[in-house]
Amino acid sequence: MTTTTNLAPGQLPNEVEPPSRAQQVLRDIMGGSAVISVLAVVLALVASAILIVLTDEGVQQASGYFFSRPGDTFKAIWDAVAGAYSALFQGSIYNFRVDGFAKGIKPFTETLTFATPLIAAGLGVAVGFRAGLFNIGGRGQMLVAAGAAGYVGFAWPLPFGIHLIVAVVLGMLAGAIWGGIAGLLKARTGAHEVIVTIMLNYVGFYLISFLLHTPGALQAPGSSNPKSPAMLETAIFPKILGPSYNLHLGFVFAIIATVFVWYLINRSSLGFKFRAVGANPNAALVAGISVKNVYLYAMLISGALVGLAGVSQVLGTVTTGFTGGIDAGIGFDAITVALLGRSKPVGVFIAGVLFGALKAGGYSMQAAQGIPIDIVLVVQSLIVLFIAAPPLVRAIFRLPVPGSTSKRAAKLAATKAVAE
Repeated sequence: MTTTTNLAPGQLPNEVEPPSRAQQVLRDIMGGSAVISVLAVVLALVASAILIVLTDEGVQQASGYFFSRPGDTFKAIWDAVAGAYSALFQGSIYNFRVDGFAKGIKPFTETLTFATPLIAAGLGVAVGFRAGLFNIGGRGQMLVAAGAAGYVGFAWPLPFGIHLIVAVVLGMLAGAIWGGIAGLLKARTGAHEVIVTIMLNYVGFYLISFLLHTPGALQAPGSSNPKSPAMLETAIFPKILGPSYNLHLGFVFAIIATVFVWYLINRSSLGFKFRAVGANPNAALVAGISVKNVYLYAMLISGALVGLAGVSQVLGTVTTGFTGGIDAGIGFDAITVALLGRSKPVGVFIAGVLFGALKAGGYSMQAAQGIPIDIVLVVQSLIVLFIAAPPLVRAIFRLPVPGSTSKRAAKLAATKAVAE
């Protein structure tokens, strides 16, 4: 074994080589946030597979005589897990059981349809995150946006094209105002945005509920049910792949919103201010940035993007009239989407598609395998759990911490110090 006593000054032992730049880059990538997000999804799927096995009747029956015929138990376990995730895939990506590519790809278009409001709302939450704000008022912002866009959609007969634009703009404006209230209170009074947005969720819900029970407001004429009239044809998002598919123009708006948020955060001066305030508001204030204005602008933009999710629901999905449940829990799911996407526009887009696939495939799992739809909620919850605990994911997969040096590099540094 080579010792350091016979080395010239600055000479390193032969058996220890410094890590190359490529090795260090690979180490940073493997410990980065993107890999953590992917592995969080993998862990959530593995944990959900365990739950599927534990609740499957076939596995329970086969485990009763495990010691006499263990192969039956393992086969039942495989059939339960493979059947569930096969149904998930065929219900969200591609269905191999139908003839023709056009029919087979329809589940993926359903995934994109479910993903459309999730992407828009997730982008809104992500903008708040980048500015250091926790916007959990997505439900209220979606409801008031849906109410505004829906009213324009059924009560204002306008020419084709103009009608849709006016409905979208006013819906997003309503969401921006609802989010801006929290931003204004945060900026002027220091009120915590979490408390304010939670309260505004209730205000928005009961406001829309009241209007849906009020004739002449949002309630359909001649009806006693709390439901709006159907949208006019000129205000409905057109189907972008034809009448055989439910994917509508709202998905294009979601793509445009993703590009807009990317440019806003990464290329604009306002986005720089958002990131500066989100990183350290005190330092940003010393640098001359108006933190109060940043809070207000961030919540306005966040509310508008979440409002776009409400608009896509009422003009693209529930065009026959909407109720107080039009938000469908998307306002809260958007928080998970933003967390999984690490508040980055492209990441949020991908996370939105993933959650759209879980929603679309979850119904297929339930219909084909009899698996409760709550399993999908378990997957989403576990994703949040693992996303919130990166050290746990790193410990399970033995991933390095980005920017840290390996044990080999540490040994090299210590040896070099002794040699010198």
